[in-house]
Amino acid sequence: MATAHKEKWSADVTEHSDALDLEEHVFEQHDPKAIAASLKRSAERSDRRKAEPFRSAMSMLTFYINRAGKNLPDKQKKVLEDAKDELRAAFGREKED
Repeated sequence: MATAHKEKWSADVTEHSDALDLEEHVFEQHDPKAIAASLKRSAERSDRRKAEPFRSAMSMLTFYINRAGKNLPDKQKKVLEDAKDELRAAFGREKED
């Protein structure tokens, strides 16, 4: 029961974030650039976020990776990790090593 509650809680945050209105199935896409572009659009459109758009978008992406991590296929986890670099590029930030 506790596991179901936790899964529901993280899914609810992803779907109904107070900071960003995410496009449907954004984290299921297989193109890191498309994921980054979608997150950037969502962050820039939001008037409820508490941080700058880059931080809000990166936080949501990191949250999803951390919460879904062990259930993600390795291939999709790689796509999402690559989306971090694409998100940095989309916002003109330096790539992390």
